Amino acid sequence: MPLTASTVSFLRRKVLVSPLARIAFPVRCTDSVTDLTVRCTKSTRNGIFRGVRVVEIDPADNTTPPAGDKRFAPLWEPPAAPTRGRPARVNRTQIVDAAVAIADERGLDAVSMRSVARALGVGTMTLYSHVPSRDHLIDAMIDRAYADLALPDPELPWRTALETYARGYFSLLRTHSWLLTVNTWRMPLAPHVFDADEAAFRILVDTGLTANQVVETIGIVRQAVSGFARAAAAEIADERDQGTDYEAYWSAQTDFWENTFDPARYPTMTRLWTMGAFDDAATPFDLRIGGLLDTIELLIERAGDSGSAVPSFDECVRMSGPDPAGCADVDTADA
Repeated sequence: MPLTASTVSFLRRKVLVSPLARIAFPVRCTDSVTDLTVRCTKSTRNGIFRGVRVVEIDPADNTTPPAGDKRFAPLWEPPAAPTRGRPARVNRTQIVDAAVAIADERGLDAVSMRSVARALGVGTMTLYSHVPSRDHLIDAMIDRAYADLALPDPELPWRTALETYARGYFSLLRTHSWLLTVNTWRMPLAPHVFDADEAAFRILVDTGLTANQVVETIGIVRQAVSGFARAAAAEIADERDQGTDYEAYWSAQTDFWENTFDPARYPTMTRLWTMGAFDDAATPFDLRIGGLLDTIELLIERAGDSGSAVPSFDECVRMSGPDPAGCADVDTADA
């Protein structure tokens, strides 16, 4: 059993002893062994010693090991090729799909290595051969969910493309509402997540906006769409729990409007109400995304003559050398 950070983390969570847990791993000992945690105890006929690696784990130390450079590497690896012999009972794709199905039905908190194993009809430890930990599993779930995001055609005009992206993102969050509980400031470095970023930034990168404006604008669109999706998810939950849909809920408030609401105290709301501001037949999403796109269009028009647009990829390479990452140091006014 390899002594990896995820293995130690797993043992730290599972071993409930005090003050220290001493875990022994079987190892092979040779003359080159210098690790003081390895204790060689018994010789064999071929001259190789067998021993144990003893690790002390303090249950009070519940800190998570820092994410290393290779945390997201499995997300970029192709599916494992079939091997000879007895086939594995499950594979990584099946594990991730089962976890996503659980989260779609019961929320992200319901996803555990045990619940996924139960859904697949295998032992919990079987999963660890494919996914090191629950954190790694959630990374893979997010990437799998983002594979469902419909990306706009690169040839579309920016406004049409951005609306397509926003609607696709809204649909994604409606389908996988557990994504609304994910920390978007720490998204996994995963291929489908990057595909979504690339497609979104490409929509605005040649509109005349600065690099910062491109990123900020896409962030605003995502936050707006997340807000719409969160409200929609809450409405669905209330309809399910209370047995009353949106229209029936508000129709039942007639007594409040007639006997409790005071127009003199809320004159602005009354003016808007009497003008039908709350009666538009369009969905809130249609109204608000349209208004947001109008605002972005004004921003683009104002930026048209600023001369601070994002340089092309070729210009980045020309001005900063063979490493396009150097484009961050390029003065866009000279592009």
